[in-house]
Amino acid sequence: MVNRNEFIAILDELTHTLRQMAEGGIKGLDCSAESLDTLDAWSRGPGAACAAGNESLEDIRAHLGDCQRCKLCRGRTHIVFGAGNPRARLMFIGEGPGQEEDRAGEPFVGAAGQLLNRIIDAIKLSRADVYIANIVKCRPPGNRLPEPDEITACLPFLRRQIAVIRPRFICTLGSCAAQTLLNTSEAVSRLRGRFFDFEGVRVLPTFHPAYLLRNPAKKREVWEDMKRLMKEFPYEG
Repeated sequence: MVNRNEFIAILDELTHTLRQMAEGGIKGLDCSAESLDTLDAWSRGPGAACAAGNESLEDIRAHLGDCQRCKLCRGRTHIVFGAGNPRARLMFIGEGPGQEEDRAGEPFVGAAGQLLNRIIDAIKLSRADVYIANIVKCRPPGNRLPEPDEITACLPFLRRQIAVIRPRFICTLGSCAAQTLLNTSEAVSRLRGRFFDFEGVRVLPTFHPAYLLRNPAKKREVWEDMKRLMKEFPYEG
């Protein structure tokens, strides 16, 4: 039986497929040979794997392919899929790759990533223990915030990653990540310090490390958030 997360992933993929059909000029149930060839050229999507309950991160990355689903593909160097423990109990989710991440193809490797590493160390974990990803997988120009259409194109893949990893906790970094997962317009300054629910996973919003580099006084508030996380989620080694 397909569980709730799998069902949502299937619906997300169906929505994306229907959008592709509309953009390609296919209206209604067009079963011409040309349309069938077009559809066959697209990836089969997550449905079969999800229904069988055996989708892996490698399957999701393969389906992502050389993604051209939004305009961010035009300026990227590398897709930044995510990295870390595929069975992590804790995920960190940011907004999108920066310049260093785009070059390396890895999340959080620049100055903000070094600060995130110190935050992870402070809660007695390492990068090998957690999984790190972003709302979008390609760098927005000038490190601007991802736009709604870009989030819509990319979010189904992140949701599938969460469904495969099955973390106990997610720590969102910055307003964009928190607002996207929690479907809210509240700023992270109003959300931080409290736990929320995302499809059965407890979510703790906090400030983005890049924001802390510009506003070091806010580090104290992030540390308070991390202490709250450790209290709820003690590390067992």
